[in-house]
Amino acid sequence: MAFAKAFKINNTIIKVCLGDITKQNVDAIVNAANSLMIMGGGVAGAIKRAGGVEIEEEARKQAPVPVGSAIITTAGRLKAKYVIHAPTMERPAMRISVDNVIKATSAVLQLAEKHNISSLAIPAMGTGVGGVPKEAAADAMVSVILSYIKKGTKLREIILCDINEDMVKEFIRMLEKKVSS
Repeated sequence: MAFAKAFKINNTIIKVCLGDITKQNVDAIVNAANSLMIMGGGVAGAIKRAGGVEIEEEARKQAPVPVGSAIITTAGRLKAKYVIHAPTMERPAMRISVDNVIKATSAVLQLAEKHNISSLAIPAMGTGVGGVPKEAAADAMVSVILSYIKKGTKLREIILCDINEDMVKEFIRMLEKKVSS
């Protein structure tokens, strides 16, 4: 799994990678969830298949989780220690707006900070069944992450990881645009 590009901002490195988020060697990976914590398809389904059904069972005990909040569970068989579940939608397979991506990304970063997580892998949020255009999702996520880092954080490594090459290119494009400006 090769990293496409890395950016250093303050004491945090942001890496962009094309690959499987479930194979990332980080403290926590992120699940772009629904409020009910049903882990059916997309990233959630991949996390459940790779890490085990116990991740979903643990998350479902904390449901419903509103958009703009996040919860943390153990990571089952994954390399990561934790899964941070951040709803971008209330029910599975809902279309959403980019505002939900902003809220979910913010919730992830706040919860990671609260749990002293130093390395985190985040997939594209809302671009699957949520229907958010890749460019809009990348812009929103990168803006939130950069704003968070600039305020100071314990996070030392953030990996923006996706299996879609076009999404990875959007993450890189947005980082190049926003880091240089």
